[in-house]
Amino acid sequence: MILDSLKNSALYHSLNPRLERAFSLIASTDWTGMEPGVHELDGRDIFVNVMDVDLKRRPDAKLEVHDAYIDIQVLVAGTEESFGWSERKDLRQPLGTFDTQKDIQFFDDEPQTYYTLRPGQFTMLLPEDGHAPMVGEGHIRKIIVKVRR
Repeated sequence: MILDSLKNSALYHSLNPRLERAFSLIASTDWTGMEPGVHELDGRDIFVNVMDVDLKRRPDAKLEVHDAYIDIQVLVAGTEESFGWSERKDLRQPLGTFDTQKDIQFFDDEPQTYYTLRPGQFTMLLPEDGHAPMVGEGHIRKIIVKVRR
């Protein structure tokens, strides 16, 4: 799990050959006017889910993991969004099997910690990270940029 300012995104380009393009698209796109839903930015190698959502209470946010994609999550509108986090290797309570079509599996474990994302920041979640997004109060607009590993 990485939490950093968007102005520092170049520090992470070397982690995956697609990250430089992904961060360039994040910086050059007006996300406030884009229709909610999934939009391909570079085919299925880089795509984004634009979401307008109500935040959840901690107990209602389930940890999730992905295999094929890295998540870059950015708060577009709202004051903050919290995330639960646990190391994937420590997750013990699956809520079903891994869905390879949707690249996701949920878990009912209690997160090891919580952290908060604010405007101008991003969180990058790798396959090793169990994460429970959209925790807090109120309504937000966010983007989840999916980058193929």
